[in-house]
Amino acid sequence: MKIGFHTDAFNSTYKSFEDCLKWAQKNGVHFIECGLIDGVSWIHGLGYQPHVALYEDPELLRQKMAGYGVRFSQVDAAFPLSGKDGPLRGVPYVMKSIAWAKLAGCDRVDTTDGLHAPEGLKDPQAMDLMKSEYEQIIEVAAAHKVVVNIEPHGYFTTRPDMMERMLAFCDSPYLRMNMDTGNTFIAGQDPVAFLKRFIGKVSHVHIKDVSESLAKAVRGGMTGIAVSHCALGDGVNADNIKQCLAVLRDSGYTGVLSMECEGQGGPMIEQSLAWLRRTLKELGIPEDA
Repeated sequence: MKIGFHTDAFNSTYKSFEDCLKWAQKNGVHFIECGLIDGVSWIHGLGYQPHVALYEDPELLRQKMAGYGVRFSQVDAAFPLSGKDGPLRGVPYVMKSIAWAKLAGCDRVDTTDGLHAPEGLKDPQAMDLMKSEYEQIIEVAAAHKVVVNIEPHGYFTTRPDMMERMLAFCDSPYLRMNMDTGNTFIAGQDPVAFLKRFIGKVSHVHIKDVSESLAKAVRGGMTGIAVSHCALGDGVNADNIKQCLAVLRDSGYTGVLSMECEGQGGPMIEQSLAWLRRTLKELGIPEDA
């Protein structure tokens, strides 16, 4: 399996995307995931945000990343598609992201729903809305040969029965799932059972632990974690992560394990990286660089 990380790890220390590339090169990590910005942000323009804007030239960026020995595993276009803003804001954003990702040498785009039940819409209405949205999105994804992943992160996607329905919105190999060990856990699900149910649809994986204090306070009452302030292996989700890795191994998964945690500018994500590499070795899973 391949190891990567989400640049969210460097949000709190106001690092730039290039700072993340430098960290990746220093630590022998060759896959990276970041958020996409559709527009201009002053904090991003000043170099204080570790994500990428769609106005940046994708080919020039791909060449810069290649110079660091790094490529995208996925780009994050996870504007919530379940609410009334989904068709107006979310669909154009995801479609732009697909075309941009293709030019940047990236073959996966992450999507999701909102954290809460959408205001003014009953569940069946919201599901019908998302079905229409994904039909439009997947038409574009298929044209560009880019996989669109649905991540369990919200009101619908962390409920297995709803996720199953969403993954059946389109009969296409370009609609898959981004497994997240932390979001499924904090939503009150069993991450191992969740993964087993959808193992045939998984094309990218977020590895995220959960602190004991956060689990006690909100487990079952939240649907996602923005950034886990807990190094991999230090939380109450560590054993679930190990079991998920074994399930992925036994299924023949060879894709990216993208670490999602607070990085503290480097130390905490380096601790996470050491734990993940050690755990892969214990499980007999070779790291594919």
